[in-house]
Amino acid sequence: MASTCLWSCTLLAAALGAASASASELQVPLVTQQRPVEVDNTLSRSLVNTDKLQDSIKIENLVSRAKELYGIAQLSEPEYGHPTRVIGSAGHSGTLEYIYSALESLGGYYTLSKQPFPAVLGKVYESRLVIGHEVPESASPMSLTPPTANREPVYGDLVLVENEGCHASDYPATVAGNIAFILRGTCSFGAKSELAGKAGAVAAVVYNYESGGVSGTLENPTPNHVATFGLSGKDAGPILEKLKGGEIVDSIAYIDSEVKQIQTTNIIAQTVDGDPDNCVMLGGHSDSVSEGPGINDDGSGSLTLLEVATQLTNFTVNNCVRFAWWAGEEEGLLGSDYYVEVLPKEENQKIRLFMDYDMMGSPNFAYQVYNATNAANPVGSEQLRDLYVDWYTKQGLNYTFIPFDGRSDYDAFIRHGIPGGGIATGAEGVKTKEEEIMFGGRAGEWYDPCYHQLCDDLGNVNSTAWLTNTKLVAHSVATFAISFEGFPERSDATTLSAYDKPAMYHGHRLAR
Repeated sequence: MASTCLWSCTLLAAALGAASASASELQVPLVTQQRPVEVDNTLSRSLVNTDKLQDSIKIENLVSRAKELYGIAQLSEPEYGHPTRVIGSAGHSGTLEYIYSALESLGGYYTLSKQPFPAVLGKVYESRLVIGHEVPESASPMSLTPPTANREPVYGDLVLVENEGCHASDYPATVAGNIAFILRGTCSFGAKSELAGKAGAVAAVVYNYESGGVSGTLENPTPNHVATFGLSGKDAGPILEKLKGGEIVDSIAYIDSEVKQIQTTNIIAQTVDGDPDNCVMLGGHSDSVSEGPGINDDGSGSLTLLEVATQLTNFTVNNCVRFAWWAGEEEGLLGSDYYVEVLPKEENQKIRLFMDYDMMGSPNFAYQVYNATNAANPVGSEQLRDLYVDWYTKQGLNYTFIPFDGRSDYDAFIRHGIPGGGIATGAEGVKTKEEEIMFGGRAGEWYDPCYHQLCDDLGNVNSTAWLTNTKLVAHSVATFAISFEGFPERSDATTLSAYDKPAMYHGHRLAR
């Protein structure tokens, strides 16, 4: 069993300076210039070695980059009132410039490209749902919801929609001019909102079949979407009893929101050397949510990639290595979806596997491995999963499996037949008592108590977890940069039948 004695002293804040540094001092962005890497002549470099590449990873370099990233997030303060790196913000533009500039300084080791693409950005400025005389605490506007008419409150009776609201016939004529009350399930939230809009509803409420709340997304906007809230099953219970008993329940819905299309950019870096027909690919996302600077989510993953890419320049590779920094992950995996969808079939076949690295240093961490099996995913996914398991085991570290359910940027790769996997350290999930024994920390609390919040700053990254996982990322890169011996060959299939049905998640938000 892995030792847990380092827990109390491994937060990133402790690594930022001497013990005398105050908490406020640790929040001051210290923008430092890292010394450019001098790339030796190819003849003087040796083939990448996993132990040497892992040894080159230093927490000091990661911390220095984190300070710079926090300073960049502060560029958004004039517009947002706080640091953020959400797409379309000055903080995200600065992040892209920082990553690209750092890669440009690496002496031509990589071929660099920027991939602009259209992205949908949604902001909810204000919202309120009143049902009867109550304001349900769990009411939450869906991501990418349109506003209510004229950005004013709309009034109407709650009308119970039949079944799960996935067909036009489920919506009674009385929905017109009123607020549709729809059970979550089967079809997407976007489909429910669109059908409600076509039926003439002025707003929609999707209630959960479980006691918990619903924090979802409408995904691709359509003209027929209406202002849509999610509601917990607990709050919906008494309302359902009244509606089914024939009572009239009036409601007021109000959302002031904006949904607009912007241009943003993916960044791709591929080694000049190495077999271009056999690429190992890895990615993290460059953006944060609007609520905060995203130093753990996913500054930790983005900076891990950048540091591994930097240290890799000291070696040669047999197979090409392709790094990607995706934009728009927080808005629904937009960048990775776009990249894979426009990738020609012959280029798809050159990617032997994709590795996703999102949230590498959660404060209340667990070492999590996506449980990607060959039975449910492109063949090779399980071999990648086992590589992570073997590494943790050899280090004497515990690990745990987590669902491979579409919550991060591996989703599009899997759907297009590319083996995939990855590691993480936890988001809004709750650490169990067993995991407290395995990894330290605090049972009953989120793995990342600052997930998608303003406090996801320099003090929100566990340095032990971040360093450990960055070494594992280095190991995964070195392993496949040397050889794919024993790794399954790619098949001609570009899609996977198991993924024909809609995923429960698309990014961090529920899709259905």
